[in-house]
Amino acid sequence: MDKILGKVPMGEKIGYSLGDAAANLVFQMMMIYQLKFYTDVFGLEGAIAGTVLLIARIVDAFVDPAAGILSDKTQTKWGKFRPWVIWTALPFMVFYVLAFYNPGIENKALVAVYAGISYVLLMSLYSFNNTPYSSLGGVMTGDMKERTSITSIRFVAATVAQFVVQGLTLPLVHKFGRGSGADDAQGWLSTITIFAVVGFVFLVVAGFSAKERIAPPVSQKMDVKNDIKGLFADVSWRSMFILTLFVFITLAMWGSAMCYYFQHYVDPQALGAFLDRLGLVKEEGAALGTGMQILDSFSLLATRGADGVISPAESYSIGLSVFNMAGALVQLIGVITLSEFLANRYGKKSTFMVCLGLTALFTAAFMLPSKDDVGLIFTLGILKSLAYAPTVPLLWAMIADVADHMEYVNHRRATGLCFSGVVFALKAGLGIGGAIAGGILSVFGYVNDVTIAQSSASLFGIRMASSIVPGICFGIGVVALFFYPISKALNEKMQMELARRREDEFGNN
Repeated sequence: MDKILGKVPMGEKIGYSLGDAAANLVFQMMMIYQLKFYTDVFGLEGAIAGTVLLIARIVDAFVDPAAGILSDKTQTKWGKFRPWVIWTALPFMVFYVLAFYNPGIENKALVAVYAGISYVLLMSLYSFNNTPYSSLGGVMTGDMKERTSITSIRFVAATVAQFVVQGLTLPLVHKFGRGSGADDAQGWLSTITIFAVVGFVFLVVAGFSAKERIAPPVSQKMDVKNDIKGLFADVSWRSMFILTLFVFITLAMWGSAMCYYFQHYVDPQALGAFLDRLGLVKEEGAALGTGMQILDSFSLLATRGADGVISPAESYSIGLSVFNMAGALVQLIGVITLSEFLANRYGKKSTFMVCLGLTALFTAAFMLPSKDDVGLIFTLGILKSLAYAPTVPLLWAMIADVADHMEYVNHRRATGLCFSGVVFALKAGLGIGGAIAGGILSVFGYVNDVTIAQSSASLFGIRMASSIVPGICFGIGVVALFFYPISKALNEKMQMELARRREDEFGNN
């Protein structure tokens, strides 16, 4: 019993957290850049690219429950979930590379088929890796505060990965690609390959670091039908499913749309002047100090030509990268300093509702800035990231609480199945959010040619997909939380009762 409720070693928490860093090297790329890659590198129309993202959700309806059921049925000396994290690490990262590989096919219909197949395979491996990984966090300890600590450390690692992907992807693509066309495709492939190698190592370390301490009751027999019935009957699970679905619809939609927002709406000269004020502009041919050389090695310095002009392409890639890195840094600070403190003081539900409500308001406010008001755009990004930060680790801690709630009510534990349903919601949100963004682009007449200026209607669509629409979706997530029944008081009651049951069971065996 002490093992179940005792403290988890810090080394184990950090090792486990690397698995989510690996997942976010993939997830952040899919959320921010997949739609942009499909429209601008593969040359697919927004609606077709969005359809590709949606098709995988049909497959996920079967794959995600299978991943949860199979991991729940797994019995090894390493536990139920750790083996899956290790076994799937290599194929997961191989399909990550293939999803961003441009095979050079001219026929756009065949390109769409390739995109669909590679995306479905990647998302399937994501399920078989991330569902057991997420479930693993729910069985490392039965202590409520330790569980929050594990998820907080986990999402520090995830936020660092977010910082790297959102901040360095475009500069690295530019560095390795040295231009557009085939070189641009090579830039993407080289960048993704680096991330994939790092992700593989992190997943293996995570699988060998974590320990499983909570198991289903000894008397429990596998009963998939009743477990699924209990899953859908549990109001806490239904609430978390809807919350997760709309949160990730929003993140995918907003993340995708901001690429277009910065490239086509924000004035490149105003953005270049803002970068200049930040000291991120170098004169062509000028000598650089050590710090500036480091930034330049990652293509994070814009170049002012002899004519005194910064190219729009550099303003976009570096400007968006700095915007994303600023947001990730603020989010990291918020995760470290606010999440655990607020959750312990006010409870996970109350903290999540207030912070997500503020995030919805700041997101919708992106409709307000003019195209040259770069300072306001960055300010809104920082406020949005700070408001959202406390919710990041709480989502997964609350899902682990749902698994406890189901055991508390039904006297059965199905951690893998519980997490698999929420992972499905996450991936469905990823696909639906990208599809909505792609659909909005097509409806408002987006043209995937950087040499052609977008129409006023297209720019309006880009702004809507970056502000009002995702703000509404965040608001729906807040509504879902009103139906989430696990308050701080109920959580403490559940932990005491489950601890008593496990103590009685261990005493009887």
